[in-house]
Amino acid sequence: MTTFDDRERAFETKYARDEEVAFRIVARRNRLLGQWAATQMGLTKEESDAYATAVVQADFEEAGDEDVIRKLVSDLTAANVAIDEAAIRRTIEEKTIEARRQLMGSE
Repeated sequence: MTTFDDRERAFETKYARDEEVAFRIVARRNRLLGQWAATQMGLTKEESDAYATAVVQADFEEAGDEDVIRKLVSDLTAANVAIDEAAIRRTIEEKTIEARRQLMGSE
């Protein structure tokens, strides 16, 4: 092995780790968003857990946050919760910070 090979392997390992952490942060953020939205809709504990899982799964429909935003806007509107997309985007930012703190605190 050369030094170059060692460095390349180290960068690949770091990249894989960074991608895993980013995925876990987004998944946790989406769970937190689901719990927040469930509270807004007045769901029970069991319904809140199921809804949070549904929000996490909604993120797999397409790349980016738009699929999650669409789900939240649709569900909150259907539940007669007065909220706009801008408020949801602000909440996404807040929950991203919270998810990062939780994840980094658990490691």
